[in-house]
Amino acid sequence: MTHNDLWAEERRLWTAGYRVVCGTDEAGAGPLAGPVYAAAVILPPEAELPGLNDSKQLTAKKRDSLFDEICAKALAYAVASVSAEEIDRIDILNARIKAMDAAVKGLTILPDMTLVDGNRDHGKQYRIESPHMLLVRGDSRSANIAAASILAKVSRDRYMERLAKDYPVYGFEKHKGYGTKLHYQALDAYGPSPVHRKTFLKKWEARRHES
Repeated sequence: MTHNDLWAEERRLWTAGYRVVCGTDEAGAGPLAGPVYAAAVILPPEAELPGLNDSKQLTAKKRDSLFDEICAKALAYAVASVSAEEIDRIDILNARIKAMDAAVKGLTILPDMTLVDGNRDHGKQYRIESPHMLLVRGDSRSANIAAASILAKVSRDRYMERLAKDYPVYGFEKHKGYGTKLHYQALDAYGPSPVHRKTFLKKWEARRHES
């Protein structure tokens, strides 16, 4: 996908009269440990950010350099997170929505329209409250969502690297809390930590009780 294509959704909205368009996305819905992060970004229209793409398509090194560039160029950006403990309490869908809504509300500029990555804008308890549009695979279709996906991913990865210092036995710096073989081996050896999502460990718990 060329860089220019990433502005097609924004252009459509500008043409329709929405002047300030924001993108929001989350990172870390799937891991067994750590918080879920979300970011909201308002880039200057048609801003040049070579290599901008869905964070999952980029190397860690490229994400890091784009992170700095996005923060420097954005008209406004905000990052929010919801803890593992709260994910267990309200479920991951509500936690994702809560984090994205908090990120949008944290912006210093109020967007006229927010492009939300994915196909869900509410759970049972939380919803995106500002004017918004859902965009499936938005992180590869909208420049602002792609930028938000990078800020959310890099912020979360850095947080997990810091957590690794507090909980060194789990290897968080390597797998960032995802359910890798290494992570499951650490769980088998040491059991869960306070930053594990207990609701995500049900299959592992069941298997452990069988053996």
